[in-house]
Amino acid sequence: MTRGLDALVSAPPVAAVRDALGERSGAAWLVGGTVRDALLGRDVRDVDIAVDGSPEEAARIVARAVGGTAFRLSESFGAWRAINPRDGWICDVSRLQAATIESDLELRDFSVNAMAVPMAGEAPELIDPAGGARDLDRRVLRVLGGPDVPSSSFARDPLRPLRLARLATELGFEPDPASERLTRDAAPGVAGASAERIFAELRRIVIADAVLEGLALAGRLGLVAVVLPELDALHGVEQSPYHHLDVHGHTIEVLRRYLEIERDPEETLGGLGREVAAALAEPLADELTRGQALRFGALLHDLGKPQTRKVLPGGRISFIGHDSVGAEMVAGVCRRMRTSERLRTYLAALTRHHLVLGFMVHERPLSRAAVYRYLTTCRPVELEVTVLSCADRLATRGRNADVAIAAHLEVARELTADALDWRRDGSPQPPIRGDELARELGLPTGPEIGSLLARLREAAFTGEVRTREDALALARRLRQNPGS
Repeated sequence: MTRGLDALVSAPPVAAVRDALGERSGAAWLVGGTVRDALLGRDVRDVDIAVDGSPEEAARIVARAVGGTAFRLSESFGAWRAINPRDGWICDVSRLQAATIESDLELRDFSVNAMAVPMAGEAPELIDPAGGARDLDRRVLRVLGGPDVPSSSFARDPLRPLRLARLATELGFEPDPASERLTRDAAPGVAGASAERIFAELRRIVIADAVLEGLALAGRLGLVAVVLPELDALHGVEQSPYHHLDVHGHTIEVLRRYLEIERDPEETLGGLGREVAAALAEPLADELTRGQALRFGALLHDLGKPQTRKVLPGGRISFIGHDSVGAEMVAGVCRRMRTSERLRTYLAALTRHHLVLGFMVHERPLSRAAVYRYLTTCRPVELEVTVLSCADRLATRGRNADVAIAAHLEVARELTADALDWRRDGSPQPPIRGDELARELGLPTGPEIGSLLARLREAAFTGEVRTREDALALARRLRQNPGS
C-alpha cells in the first residue's frame, strides 16, 4: 500500500495539480478513482480531488497553470473539470459534501471509492473510514449505507447500481452478497437517471475487456431489464433447428465470436485481418471507435426477433422482417439514450443489413455486379456488417453448421477485400459527368440522368465501362432498351 501511495503523490498529474493549488492544497484531498487505481498499481492518468472551498476556483487555477480550460460538470454535484491539453489528463474538482473529509467519504458510493489522501504534507496518509483498502485486497465492491438510510449511496444517485456493474466489469471485482441484494432492489431506480449518464455507463461496460462477464452481472442484478429491456426480452425466444441457442443466448454468443475476431482477425479473415483491424480502430462517434460500436451492433442486431417470430405450418420457426423491424427498434434505443445521429445511423444500418451476406452465399461465384449491389446496399457499413455477419454465422451452431460456416466465411473474405478497397478509394465514378451526359443525349438534368449515372457507376465498378465512349455507348443502349 505504501508503494501505491508514494506512486500516487509523485505522479506527474498529481504533482502538477498540487503545484498549481499552492497553499490551497492544504484544503484539498485526492479522492475516488484516483486513490483506488493507485492502490491497485495502475498508472495515475487523471486526478479527482475534493476541496473545502470553491471547486470552480480550484479548477480554474489548475487550468490556468497548465494552459488548459475549465468547465462545470452539471451531473456531478456541482463538480468542475480542468483539462490539460498538452499531456492529456483531466482534473475533476468537487466540493466537500460534508463538514469533514471523513464525513464526505461516508457519502460516497462504494468503499473502494471512499478513500482519500491529503494533497499537502510530506508523507502520504490514507484516510479510509469505510475499509476500502481491505475491500481492494478482497476484490469486492461494497455499497455504503443502505436503501432505508437517507444518506445511502443509492438514495443519493439513482445511477449507482449501474455504476456498480460498470466498476465490477472494469476492475474484475464482485459485489459482496449484501451489496448484490441492495443493488438488485435498487435497479429499477436507474431509470430515473438521465439518459446520457445511463449510456455513458453502459458504453464503458460494452467496451471493457470483460464485457461478457459485465453483461452477465448486469443481467443478474436486473439492470439490463431496466436500461436495455429490448435485449432482456430476447430470453426464452426459441429458434429453428439451425440455431442451438435461444435468441438471447445467440446474441451473447455473437458478441463472444466478435470479440474473438477483434483479438485475432486473421483467424477469420485471413491476410486481410490487419487492415480490417486498422479500419475498425478509426473513431466513429460518442467516444467509440467503429469496432467498439460494432460490439453494440452485435448486442442489438436481433432485437426484432420477438416481434416477428412465427411458427409456420409444419412447425418451422421464422423471423421474417426482423432485420427491418430491428433497425427501427435500434434507432429507438439510440433516441432513448440520446446518442449521436451518427451512431444511431451506424447501428441501425448494421441491423438492417446483417442478413444480406448470408443470402449471397447461394450466388457463388459472385459476379462483380453482385458485389457492387452488396456494397451499395450496405453502405456506409459495408465493411462492419461483413465482420458482424461472420460473428453471427460462427455463433450459429445448429444443423449443418460446419458446411454453412465454411461457405459463409469464403464469401465474407471476398467481400471484405472489396469493402476495404471501397472504403479506401471510394465508390467508382463513371468517366463522364452528368452535365456532359445530358448534353450528349439531349436530355435535361433530372431523374433519368440520375438513373443513367447510377448504372454507369456500376458499370465502372464491374469493368463494363472504362472510357468516355464506353459510357456514352452504354447510356444510349440503356435508353433504347431500359432492361439491358
